[in-house]
Amino acid sequence: MKPERLLAGAVDLGITLTEDQQAAFVRYFHALADWNQRVNLTSVDDWEDVQTVHFLDSLSAASVLPREVLEGGRILDVGSGAGFPGLPLKIAFPRLRVVVIESVGKKVAFLRAVVDLLALHDTKVLHGRAEELAHRPELRESFDAVLARSLAKMSVLAELTLPFARTAGVVVAQKKGDVAAELEEAGEAVRLLGGGPLVTRWLRMRGIPDDRALVSAPKVAPTPDRYPRRPGVPRKRPLGRRAALLAD
Repeated sequence: MKPERLLAGAVDLGITLTEDQQAAFVRYFHALADWNQRVNLTSVDDWEDVQTVHFLDSLSAASVLPREVLEGGRILDVGSGAGFPGLPLKIAFPRLRVVVIESVGKKVAFLRAVVDLLALHDTKVLHGRAEELAHRPELRESFDAVLARSLAKMSVLAELTLPFARTAGVVVAQKKGDVAAELEEAGEAVRLLGGGPLVTRWLRMRGIPDDRALVSAPKVAPTPDRYPRRPGVPRKRPLGRRAALLAD
């Protein structure tokens, strides 16, 4: 069983996977398929599709991360679900120090099982909500890069991620479809939370029918202590232009 689609797509991204790394992705898939029979992890569980829709799409985030981060930086995956993009990035770049956050207990159990199965060192799985964990001193403003894949619209995602990023770090949101209006709407919220101008890079990857957007938000200033707000509030009342103006 060879991850041929993943290998070809990884080459396009400038990533070379060793035999051991290829074997790790195969074991990851088998664990995903097994657990998915009992826990709702993903609707995409075919081997060929998992290679592209999950593994390759996760690795694409590396194309906007600085080399020094990939060679030993500290990254956080918020709302990791079945481990994407954090765990595939860890497999491909083993010197990364990875923390993944997931609020659903059964998914946390799966993530911890995969970390143990693949012997992923310097990898932690935290059970909790980003709104609460971002106020913990050891996590707040301590990551070189914070990643989120299909988490929320950008104004909400910014509040759930930017508090974790250190100044001079970066948040990377993986998105698809027409995101222009969403990003324009989020601009003031991103600024309020300490982020700089959003930068979008579009990617077309083999085996994935639609283009994917990697939206980067550099962290240029500390996030005010009151953010993120209590659990559920960011989604119910997303920060927008009015909130940003009032904060001024």
